[in-house]
Order: sequence, then C-alpha cells, then structure tokens
Amino acid sequence: MKKLHSLVLRTYAGPFVMTFFIALFILLMQFLWKYIDDLVGKGLEWYIVGELLFYASATFVPLALPLAILLSSIMTMGSLGENYELVALKSAGVSLTRIMWPLIVISSFFVLAAFYFSNNVLPVANLKMMSLLYDVRQQRPAFNIMEGVYYKGIDNFVIRVEEKDGDGSILRNIKIYDHTERRGNTNVTMAEWGTMTMTEDKSYLVLTLYNGSNYQEVEPRDSRDLSRPLQRTYFEEQVRKFDLSGFALARTDEDLFRSNFRMLNINQLLHYEDSLSLIIKERQQDFVKNSFDKLYFYGTLDSLTKASMDTLQELKLPDLMSIERTNHRRLAAEAALNNVRQLKESALFNQEDTRNRKKGLARYQIEFHRKFTLSFACLVLFMIGAPLGAIIRKGGFGLPVVVSVLFFVLFHVMSITGEKFVREGVLEAWQGMWMSILFFLPIAIVLIIQATTDSSLMDMDSYLARIARFKTKGLLFARKRKLQNEDSSVNQ
Repeated sequence: MKKLHSLVLRTYAGPFVMTFFIALFILLMQFLWKYIDDLVGKGLEWYIVGELLFYASATFVPLALPLAILLSSIMTMGSLGENYELVALKSAGVSLTRIMWPLIVISSFFVLAAFYFSNNVLPVANLKMMSLLYDVRQQRPAFNIMEGVYYKGIDNFVIRVEEKDGDGSILRNIKIYDHTERRGNTNVTMAEWGTMTMTEDKSYLVLTLYNGSNYQEVEPRDSRDLSRPLQRTYFEEQVRKFDLSGFALARTDEDLFRSNFRMLNINQLLHYEDSLSLIIKERQQDFVKNSFDKLYFYGTLDSLTKASMDTLQELKLPDLMSIERTNHRRLAAEAALNNVRQLKESALFNQEDTRNRKKGLARYQIEFHRKFTLSFACLVLFMIGAPLGAIIRKGGFGLPVVVSVLFFVLFHVMSITGEKFVREGVLEAWQGMWMSILFFLPIAIVLIIQATTDSSLMDMDSYLARIARFKTKGLLFARKRKLQNEDSSVNQ
C-alpha cells in the first residue's frame, strides 16, 4: 500500500503545483492589467512593485487553490484510469476509496490550511496590499519635463521648455511661472538656455539659468491703489532649486485601513458585527420612542412597544373642533401638519440610514462566512474532481481542463451571485454564502456513487450502444406495426 500511496501522491503533486501557480499567474496578470495605469510612469522602485505583486498574489489564493484542487484531482484520477492502472488495482481487490485515500488525507490538510490562511494570513495580506495600492495610486507621475509642454508636477510652479539637447540636461527657451503667492501669473522668469541637474538624493531639482530676465508685478501697500508696478530684473546666471520630496512614495498609516472588513479575522468580525447590530437596534428604538413622543403618546419605551390598539384608542387626544377661536384651531392644525411632515421625513431618513447600515453589516457577515466557505469549497471540489477523473478516464490538459473550468466557472458565478444577494438584502448571509456549496454537494455525492460502481457516465461507447439499441427497438416496433396492419387488411 505504501507504493500505491506514493504513486498516487507523485501523480497528484505535479499537476497541483503546476495548476496552482498557473491560476495564480493568470489572476496576477489580470490585477496588473486592471491597475496598469496606476503603476506605469510614476518612477516606482522595482521592490515597491514586487512587494505589491507579492501581497496581491496572496489575496488570490482563495481563487487559485480550489481551482488547482479540482483540476489536479481530475488529472490524477484520469491519468490513472487512462493508463489502466485503476482497472489493475480494482482487479486486485483494491477499492476506489482505498486508492483515493492519500488524496483524501492531503485534501483534508488543504481544508485546514485554507481555514488558517483565510483567518490569519489573508487579512494581513489584504491590509498590506490595499494600503500600498492606495499609496501607489496617490503617487505623482515621475518627474519628466517634455518639450513644448507646460509641466505642472511641481507644487506652485509651472515650467515650459521649448527644446532639450543631448541627454536632456541642456534646456532652451525656458519659462518658469511662480505661483507661490497665489496671485496668478505675476512672477515669471524667462531664460535663453539652462542646465538641469538633481542632487544625489534626488530630493531637489537644480536649474541653472543663463541670459534671462524676471518679470514681477509688485503689489501696492495700499489696497486702494489700483496701479500695478512691474519690476524687471536681468541676469546672466541664476540658480533655482525646486523641492522634489513630494515625488517620493509616502506611506499611509496602516491603522487607517484596519477597520475594513477584509482586514479582520473571525473574532474581530464578530466584534464589529455585534457592534453594528447593536447600533442598528438602538437607532430603531430611538426612532420608535421619538415617533411616539411626537404623537403625544407618553410613557416608557417598553409600555409603548407592548401597547395594544385598544389601549391606544383609549388615549384622549385633543379635538380641534372643540377649540373656540378659529385662529387657535388654525394654529393647532398647522402645528399638527408640521409634526406629521417631520415624522414622515424622520421615517424616510431612518429607513435609508437603516438600509445603509444593514448593507455595511452584510459585508462583515459575508467576510465571516467566507472564512469557512473557502475550506469547504476545497473539500467539495475535490469530491467532484476525484470521482469525475475516475469516470472520464482521461489525463493531461485536454478534457480535464475543459470539465474543471466549466465546474469552477459555474461554482464561482453562483458564489458571486449569492454574495450579491446578501449585499442587497435579498438573502441572509449564511444562505447566500453557502448557496454554491449546498448546490454542488449533491453533485459530488452522485459522482462518488457513480465512480465507486464503475459507472459509464462519460463513456461515449455506452451512449452509442444505447442509441443503437433504441434504434433497433424502434425498427422492430415499426415492423411489428406494419405486419399487424397487413393482417388486418387481409382479414377485411
């Protein structure tokens, strides 16, 4: 049995590692394609991009792991069936369950590892990835002055260069607009040519200007003076320094993202869920109490919520017609109408506020159930893949890939649909998040039964034989009917 288990594990290890990293690579390329505009042209260091991709790849494990388990299970059992190794083992008296036992053990390990990963590693990876991605998206584009373009990347300055010579360090026809005083284009520096260098730490840009002039409007001391004197200064050489510290990647404090539902483990999710549920309940109770107060129903909240309709009808409300003066009746009616309008607006606001808070609560509930559904998804997809591979008896990347992709796409679409239903309040969190698993579990059980009984579910020859038998029966039935019709015509 040790040799058998070793054979099955060796057959399983290669496809699993290969399919897992292929799926991870495809998902990572999708991530790059999505955020390519936020990464290119910002002068990011290679280790910053590598760190972002590393954390992003960790967040894609919940998608890549179930797909790898499904595909590798089909390929393993299909390869054993294609090489008639399953037939040889079964003829030797080894059951399919015994053959699959090493895969069952390693799949159980994956279930526990997936739960640990989703509860302990995934929140940290999400926190690191989202905070770094936020900083990268807020990062300015890399410093790059282009010919004939007004460059506005440096705070409070606009620079225009007509030409750039050589390696770009020599500039021609330079214009610098200084907006530090927030008064528009009142301070302009022009030069025939200049050189551009950076300090060693790349924190300052140094422009050395030659043969230029500076034009500046002098603001009068008296605000009533409408004159705008112009100050003109000529120079042969002038050095200007510009601070480039704003182009460095600024890291945001990660504590600002820790309350997000993706960055929490099970205990933290339960804490936030209880807090949000308590807030929703308290706001609803406050609304009920305030509504009764506006309707002049006094008493404690408990007595009001438990009051019956008979009790409310017994309350003596003032009769407007009993008021003697007309103006007093009008004022009382207007006060009542204003009170009802305020109550209606308060009800609408409370309804919208409750709906938004329940949507926020649903996100924490979804993430809580996701910690468990990942593990069960690995188990259910293994229960589908292993018997399905034994049934189709095909290995490699042909039919197993097609079948596994179809199953996984259907599983993923159902998972996304259930999650959307939960966010919109159509289903409860446990219903929407477990919908796909509860749908595929009976399919897995049926496939296991079919595989253990040597079913010909995916054998085309058996289907062709059934079609041929059906045609034969149809021809015999038609011939019999024809003979009966001939006999009846002869008798007549």
